Amino acid sequence: MRVPREFAEMTHFYAVGKTYSACFRCVALCTHRRVGHGFQQESLHFERTKMLCLIPLLLLLPLPSIMSGFRQCPSPCLCYESSDLVDCRSQGLDQVPPGVSSGTWLLDLSGNRVREVRSDSFVGLWSLKFLLMSNNSIHAVHPQVLRLDHNLMQHVDSSSLRNCDNLRKLDLSYNRIRTIDTRAFHSLSRLRLLHLEGNRLNMLKDGLLSRQQSLEVLLLGHNNISAIEAEALAPLRGLTLLGLRGNQLQHIKFKTFLKLQTISTHLQMSLNPWTCDCDLQRVFGKIQYVRHLHVEDYKAILCHAPPQQAGSPLASMDSQLCMAETASVLVITITVMLAVIGALVKAERNRKNKQAASDAESSDK
Repeated sequence: MRVPREFAEMTHFYAVGKTYSACFRCVALCTHRRVGHGFQQESLHFERTKMLCLIPLLLLLPLPSIMSGFRQCPSPCLCYESSDLVDCRSQGLDQVPPGVSSGTWLLDLSGNRVREVRSDSFVGLWSLKFLLMSNNSIHAVHPQVLRLDHNLMQHVDSSSLRNCDNLRKLDLSYNRIRTIDTRAFHSLSRLRLLHLEGNRLNMLKDGLLSRQQSLEVLLLGHNNISAIEAEALAPLRGLTLLGLRGNQLQHIKFKTFLKLQTISTHLQMSLNPWTCDCDLQRVFGKIQYVRHLHVEDYKAILCHAPPQQAGSPLASMDSQLCMAETASVLVITITVMLAVIGALVKAERNRKNKQAASDAESSDK
């Protein structure tokens, strides 16, 4: 079985840490020789012993790390250069220490007295993968950007983001999210970007975005969305981009988008299995004439049904769809009219025949 790289590196982190401690104890003990009731230092013995004690540690460190020298390390933490690990456990810290190397991938702040995590606490730590902050005194988290993309989340409940009212950007893309509680985003009134691409959502419900008047970018591409409820987009007064590419939309209602009372909103609607009929053509035709709505990829919208139109761009048959429907309606109307006329003629003929028969009977009498 293949051991994950992160687990191997974490194991290496503790192995190196133990080696450091062991070697430091070794140096401390071996560089002094007991004579009577005191200690007498011998320089030659000190140098030899120190080198012997440090050999195991040097073997654990990659050659480039040894050659490059030590990187900046925040006081009073321990930094293990071989794996870009920073150990600040139980140091009485009341805040995230400055000076953590940008290459750090594991930062352990467990067992301290950190009370608040600010939005700028981890600026520049581009390689950070593991952040350990258990057993602190955290009472507030104030990030402006929260990235949880490419994980295994399936559901977002109403309490998941309750204390993130300062959040500006939330990235939940490429998870396995099927459902989101209607109140899940209620505390995120300052949210400007919501990234939900690459999940398994099948509907955009009324009320989900009722507090997101400041939302500017809503990315819902590559989900399974087949329906957008009538009031789902109505609260989004600041929306500039709505991404709906790659979903399961076959039809849409014009009033759903008419509720978007914004200055200017760009829509991305391609890669859906559209059923191209006159109704769909009318909806997109109306959207195109609404000044603040712009379908960015209108020319890339392809018909999925009916079969005779599959693969054809909707833009290439704007007039054809409704013309064909109009012709069909006209044919049906004419057929009905002819049938009605025929029925009237037949009824009149029957009436006359009955009248003639009645007149004949009266004559015979």
